[in-house]
Amino acid sequence: QMIALDKQYPEYGFAQHKGYGTKAHLEALKTHGAIEQQHRFSFAPVKRA
Repeated sequence: QMIALDKQYPEYGFAQHKGYGTKAHLEALKTHGAIEQQHRFSFAPVKRA
């Protein structure tokens, strides 16, 4: 699923971080915002993005 998400949303780097809250993933959230269908908005780092 992460490879498919990476193809759909390459700016998030899903293929590299596999959904883990890495520095790159958190930076992508800050830059591009959260994806409503994919990110858990109850998760604090997503709320802050």
